[in-house]
Amino acid sequence: MLDVRRLRLLRDLSRLGTIAAVAQAHTYTASAVSQQLSALEREAGRPLLERAGRGVTLTPAGRTLAGHADNVLAALEEATAALAATAAGLSGPVRIGAYPTAVRTLLPAALVALGRDHPALELLVSEMDPVAVPAALHERRLDVGLLHDYDVVPVRPDPALDGVPLLDETVYLAVPADLPASGVGDLPDVPWIVGSPGTLCHTVAVQVCRTAGFGPRVRHHADDFATVLALVGAGQGVALVPELAADRPPAGVRLVPLPTRRRTRIAYRRGAAGHPAVAAFVTALRDAAAGRGRPGGPAPARGVSAGRRRGR
Repeated sequence: MLDVRRLRLLRDLSRLGTIAAVAQAHTYTASAVSQQLSALEREAGRPLLERAGRGVTLTPAGRTLAGHADNVLAALEEATAALAATAAGLSGPVRIGAYPTAVRTLLPAALVALGRDHPALELLVSEMDPVAVPAALHERRLDVGLLHDYDVVPVRPDPALDGVPLLDETVYLAVPADLPASGVGDLPDVPWIVGSPGTLCHTVAVQVCRTAGFGPRVRHHADDFATVLALVGAGQGVALVPELAADRPPAGVRLVPLPTRRRTRIAYRRGAAGHPAVAAFVTALRDAAAGRGRPGGPAPARGVSAGRRRGR
């Protein structure tokens, strides 16, 4: 019989590439991970790892077994979800990971609704970059998390995760109000405000500019969109801002809608969709997203006509 905990370590080795990375993800020592994988080899009855320089790589048998691990772990998630569905009422922790703009604009309404309808749930929010969410879900530090990508820089789906769409947003070009521009192609010589190198926002800004025929002349790096818009309003440059972050731009900022889209989805481990707490969170957050723009919701972005917003 194969030990599920050891099977998870093998899956994570396939995903992360090194025993040291697996040990860090599980707060084990590298020696403990190696011992557990050796025990899994004995259970499997054949070598799963082989030396490759100073590290290890998976043998054909190891790759085969790691490929089945996601299905095994998904089946366990389904069993856990089915068991939770037999309980009377929802209770216990729900660990949520979300990027800052969503924490500010969407999560409050969802948390209020969940607290009202399921008071025994313990809702725990961690603000984090979407890039960090998949690993946190794999390592069971999160139960649900928000991921996003852009149509110009799509992200390859993770086979161990599942999810549902939440938002499909217009991306705006934010420019100082006195700067005449109808699109990115009009701005090859102006300074840009982009995300930190290595972030998806940075990659998207560079890609959008390159598609327009130039490389951005970066003046500032900023990862918080409120900061980005403040810098644009101060005449420090231009930037790309998704719709969720552009509902109340400061004075002096004009927003030009672009064909680029940002797509956000709610992610969870494969097999967990039927867990009552996960399902309740998905419903509450999608209701919160749908409620944006209703009476009492956020005001339309300045500089964007109501007709153009309806057409997105």
